[in-house]
Amino acid sequence: MGSGGQVRLLLWKNWTIRRRQRVRFFMEIMWPVMLFMGLVWLRRVNPLYRQHECHFPNKAMPSAGILPWIQGIFCNANNPCFQYPTRGESPGLVSNYNNSILARFYSDAEELLFSDPEFLQVGRLWRELNAMSNFMDTLRTHPEKVSGQCSRHS
Repeated sequence: MGSGGQVRLLLWKNWTIRRRQRVRFFMEIMWPVMLFMGLVWLRRVNPLYRQHECHFPNKAMPSAGILPWIQGIFCNANNPCFQYPTRGESPGLVSNYNNSILARFYSDAEELLFSDPEFLQVGRLWRELNAMSNFMDTLRTHPEKVSGQCSRHS
């Protein structure tokens, strides 16, 4: 049997099933018509209105860094819509929040903590305390390493 005969047989079978199940056939036709009529009714009840083109501020992904990602979340929490292109839409620009409160706080904290000589001394003190802690652990667990003598077992 060729493909044309198979298609004809399939169409005959489909038509026979539809003739026997008239309610189902009626619903198969009426359901899309009712949905279409509902869409037409909604369009007439709610007329169109003019909306300008929407430009949203950029939101960095977590791979761009923690600070740009958090700034994107906090600075665009209300998801504003602008009529003109935003600065963040230019290619290669990851963050346009350089003047935000979070960026200023981060730069101030970085300047305060990493350029302050007293803070650098605290870091040095921390490293020395860590070395002392390691030395005390060695004294407790393996005193022979510190005494300079090897313990020999006979």
